[in-house]
Amino acid sequence: QVQLKESGGDSVQPGGSLRLSCAASGLTISNYCMAWFRQVPGKERERVAAYFHGELNAAYADSVKGRFTVSQDNAKNTLYLQMNSLNSEDTAMYYCAAATARNWISCLSLRNVGEYMHWGQGTQVTVSS
Repeated sequence: QVQLKESGGDSVQPGGSLRLSCAASGLTISNYCMAWFRQVPGKERERVAAYFHGELNAAYADSVKGRFTVSQDNAKNTLYLQMNSLNSEDTAMYYCAAATARNWISCLSLRNVGEYMHWGQGTQVTVSS
């Protein structure tokens, strides 16, 4: 049974940092197209980062580029999202997701919720002074 479990969400002040974790079981994250999505109530879930087989294959939404970084620990089968210089617009529920993809270009094209077969339950990030 596949399970993705996010953790690390918290309330922080603007300018602060957080690191989210996505611990996977039942699948090996290095074999999948992995992504971090976020969702604000009343809005669609949006992909903020995509990641495939190593740090050279990572892409970020313009809104988080230069502030967020995805990494993975193969030994722990865990994906991370390091978030720096947080602002109020980063407040959202953050989800980890996994999809199958043949290569990085295919992974990069997977922007829609329905294209990801495995999801975590989410972790809340609140940025407020």
